[in-house]
Amino acid sequence: MRTQTAERTALADRQIPVQAKLAAAWTSLMFLVIYIDYFHLYQPGKIDQIRGGGIFVFDITGTLMSIFFVIIAVPALMILLSMTLPARINRITNIVVAALYIPCVVFNAAGATLDYAFYYGLTIGVEVLILAFILRAAWTWPRAASPSMTEPAALHQPQIQMGR
Repeated sequence: MRTQTAERTALADRQIPVQAKLAAAWTSLMFLVIYIDYFHLYQPGKIDQIRGGGIFVFDITGTLMSIFFVIIAVPALMILLSMTLPARINRITNIVVAALYIPCVVFNAAGATLDYAFYYGLTIGVEVLILAFILRAAWTWPRAASPSMTEPAALHQPQIQMGR
């Protein structure tokens, strides 16, 4: 009879570049924004309100639709920008845009009835958590060592002298 022993090894965690984390977070936010807007249409009377030419307290106009486009285009563009901008500009852009986008997603609760308080609390809460992740990832972006800085390990390396 053979005895089999299961070798337990730790799973390896690869270091994911900050740019990829940010792009993934913006992608997740995009999906949520789209689905939350879609599920909003399931509320009784919402489609009739839209057909009547209004959304919340706003008349549906070209200007309103342009504003909606910009609101949706921001996270879509951030997916691309997070992967392509240089690190310093990328970091600043993600911090600024995520901070400005938080009030934008919170505004979705305006006009919500008590019947949908849990829905809006849950959806807005998840969106804000993703934006907080983006803020944290961008804020704590790893810094590269300055070329003028000496590696700490190099300070303690014995110097080998070669004979002449």
